[in-house]
Amino acid sequence: MAKAKTVFVCSNCGYESAKWLGKCPACNEWNSFYEEKIANSSKNINGENKVKSIPKKLKEVEGIEASRTSTGIGELDRVLGGGLVKGSLILVGGEPGIGKSTLILQLCDKVKGDGKVLYISGEESAEQVKIRADRLNINNDDLMFLGETNIDNIQESIISINPKLVIIDSIQTMYSEEITSAAGTVSQVREITARIMRMCKDNGITTIIIGHVTKDGNIAGPRVLEHMVDTVLYLEGERYFSYRILRSVKNRFGSTNEVGMFEMKNEGMVEITNPSSILISEKEGNPAGSVIVATMEGTRPLLIELQSLTTPSVYGIPKRTANGIDYNRLAVLIAVIEKRAGMPLGTQDVYLNVVSGIRIVEPAIDLGIVLACISCYKNVSIPQNIVVIGEVGLTGEVRAVNMIEKRIKEAEKLGFKKCIIPESNKKLLKDNFKLDIIGVKNINEALKVLELK
Repeated sequence: MAKAKTVFVCSNCGYESAKWLGKCPACNEWNSFYEEKIANSSKNINGENKVKSIPKKLKEVEGIEASRTSTGIGELDRVLGGGLVKGSLILVGGEPGIGKSTLILQLCDKVKGDGKVLYISGEESAEQVKIRADRLNINNDDLMFLGETNIDNIQESIISINPKLVIIDSIQTMYSEEITSAAGTVSQVREITARIMRMCKDNGITTIIIGHVTKDGNIAGPRVLEHMVDTVLYLEGERYFSYRILRSVKNRFGSTNEVGMFEMKNEGMVEITNPSSILISEKEGNPAGSVIVATMEGTRPLLIELQSLTTPSVYGIPKRTANGIDYNRLAVLIAVIEKRAGMPLGTQDVYLNVVSGIRIVEPAIDLGIVLACISCYKNVSIPQNIVVIGEVGLTGEVRAVNMIEKRIKEAEKLGFKKCIIPESNKKLLKDNFKLDIIGVKNINEALKVLELK
């Protein structure tokens, strides 16, 4: 009997090696290799006959416009680029308990009347899914449930039922008997996804895969998983806050610069069509250290409140805490304040918070962070009717940001009277706005405008 062949596979990136390695040469991860047996099979993994492809001229290929089906959820349609594309493969990732299964189950109810929907779960029983469906008032007679983890049985059920939409929750629980490794390993996830992709493409079945994420926030399994699917969506948000952001990081049928916003309630994920008004609605009074900034999530402008608190440091090393922005960015901006504005924050503990638990990574809120910190340090309030926009450089200059007109229009729509923006952006404005636009070249000019100098 021939000896079974083995290969060593990196559990982090899927790199294969003939021998065990302490460090993966592809992703530089240590102790990530595990041994895997190679199945001896002369036929195709799906038992299909291999058909030889013949090259053809690209100009002779007839282009077919992708047909879309609305999900019935406006924010989800926005992220997908208009709706579900027939035969597409969509991957939805997010932390446990963030609301992935809830959102997808609501989607199953909204597409009623368009054909059968098959919900395949490898984690929950039919009773558990039914309890959630009753809580969400799901009432779709075409919604079917299958509790299965074997891909062969799943494939037979899909072919026999021929649904319009298939949900797989989650990809890490599925396994193939032809692969010797356990479910959730690199080889299993890669092979299961490949089989699902072939099946949905050949039969024109739209498939949504739910995937777990690692502690770094990436989809668990090999990186090639994201390359195989047509669309990758991430559901983000703090577990202890009710707001959620659905972000597209890959979309073959639409833009990757769109986000959808939801609020988690008892009745499920509720769309937020005007997020700016909600995010700043809880601001009370006009305390020092509070400022409204305009940021962009994809192509959508958002107005968000920043709060800063500075107190004299009791210990020798001042403390800096950042919630919602990068800690290192806050440290850099504090250094800029000390050097360029002459504010001795080196003796102060500085705390910064982005209200509502949303994380912001773009630099257009830099000027808002600077002004919020100085406002609290000087104990001088920033007027409530002012919005601040601008990136701050190491020399204290206020640099231009993109999509400035969209940000200003959002502020104007919500009734703000003044907007502090970079001077270079003000020179390029074409539209006439009702609110007063003030251009500044550096942080000292912004401080003079707000009488914080």
